[in-house]
This record gives sequence, C-alpha cells and structure tokens, in this order.
Amino acid sequence: MLMRFKECPERDEHAMVPPDSGEKVMHASLRIGTATVMASDGRCQGRPSFQGFSLSLTVSDDAAAERLFAALADGGKVQTPLTRTFFSSRFGILVDRFGVACMVVVAS
Repeated sequence: MLMRFKECPERDEHAMVPPDSGEKVMHASLRIGTATVMASDGRCQGRPSFQGFSLSLTVSDDAAAERLFAALADGGKVQTPLTRTFFSSRFGILVDRFGVACMVVVAS
C-alpha cells in the first residue's frame, strides 16, 4: 500500500500536508515474509536522518541471508560482513544506500 501526500483525502487548510510535498510518502505498508513494515516521510521537515536505530531482518537460511545482504549492500556500506557467529550461521551489519542501518541474521 502506498499513499502520497498529494492523495490525501483531507485537502483543506487544516490538513497536515506540507507545501511542495505531494510526491512524498504519507503512508506505506509492505510485507516481507510474514512481517509488515510501515513507513512514512513524516511531516517532511528538516533533513532526513536515520540515526539511533537499525532494522533487524531475520531470514530462514544462509542463501536468503546472502541474497538480502548483497541487495542491501549495493550502493551502501558494509560494517560487519556476513559471518558465522555464536548465535547464527550468518549475521552481518550494513548501512544501505539510503543511510538506513540494517542487521541481517539467519534464524536459529
């Protein structure tokens, strides 16, 4: 599901639609496996900053971890390469091309 600010049904002066933000995302929802991820460009004020949190993405096997990690790392920066750990057969940390920190882990 994707709704941009320009699609807001409340288009009067009391609506919380920032000027010049029509193409920005008001509400978005997507399914990744059995998880639902929701997102928004918020009030579209200030500069975007993805600090102070990481997304943790859990997959079922090493092959899925390799594919997901490679896709997210494309254009981003790997902080901890995918490797075996005491808690998982594969675990890695990266910052994607949008500046979002992500941890990829295989469920044990």
